Amino acid sequence: MPKHFQSILDFTPDELKYTLALAGDLKNARRARLTTPHAVTLAGRTVGLLFEKPSLRTRVTFTIGINELGGSVVDIPSDVMHADREPLHDVARNLERWVDAVVIRTFAQARLSIFIESAPALRIVNALSDEEHPCQALADMQTLQERWGSLTGRTLAFVGDGNNVATSLVHAALMLGATVRIATPKAFALPPEVTAAAAKVATGGAELKQYVDPKEAVKGADAVYTDVWTSMGQEVEYAERTKIFSRYQVNEALMARAKPDALFMHCLPAHRGQEVTDEVIESPASVAFDQAENRLHAQKAMLVALFKDRG
Repeated sequence: MPKHFQSILDFTPDELKYTLALAGDLKNARRARLTTPHAVTLAGRTVGLLFEKPSLRTRVTFTIGINELGGSVVDIPSDVMHADREPLHDVARNLERWVDAVVIRTFAQARLSIFIESAPALRIVNALSDEEHPCQALADMQTLQERWGSLTGRTLAFVGDGNNVATSLVHAALMLGATVRIATPKAFALPPEVTAAAAKVATGGAELKQYVDPKEAVKGADAVYTDVWTSMGQEVEYAERTKIFSRYQVNEALMARAKPDALFMHCLPAHRGQEVTDEVIESPASVAFDQAENRLHAQKAMLVALFKDRG
């Protein structure tokens, strides 16, 4: 297993499947209030949470998960990431002397690389960057496996901005054999490096298909996924983005173009009345809150994988 989790691409397909299977086992054990051998995975270890961006699901689930694996959590003030205060490589080298891992929620993913290069003893987890959101993708895949068993041969449609959530979703889904259709305005499509990487990891004949028209992307899909149109750090673009993405709202009419039993997915928080209507997110098709619950179990499994059989 890899030492760090910057990206879904840090896992091979087999490692991803192992982590998801473990997530399911951990979820079942927690619901049955059973203690597993993994409850001591982080015994005697300390994990730092370093969040430059606001968080509900990520902070709460990592805090609970680390505690349930026997570890200790320390909140690291976000201002340590300010370059005018102290170079990031010095921050990393200090933390390396005190903690075993750092879960980082930041802007540029390059900051994660600085930590990895500067502090080789640390394990680094990407809890969200502007480029990728791999922890969310783990929970997404766990949610779909719970409903479908296997993703092979399934089709997912993502409607909206080709952002960090879309990137990690594409990598994970194609790795598990599901085709992904992405519908975005032309200026907001996935970067070429993302599509190239997706093609390399695809299994079972899975493909990435890109569209501008959301109706075409959703037609006959097994699941429809959307995210906010304006992410953290893009607030100055709010009015412009709202106008550009208005035709990408997931409403009952758009969902009707997918399969009759299609699932609706959202990573949350949702801006109801914008990218999704109340009728859709509150419908029986919605698994948005299952995804949120599975953040806990998927992240616990990922931490077990990172620390497995290591001193």
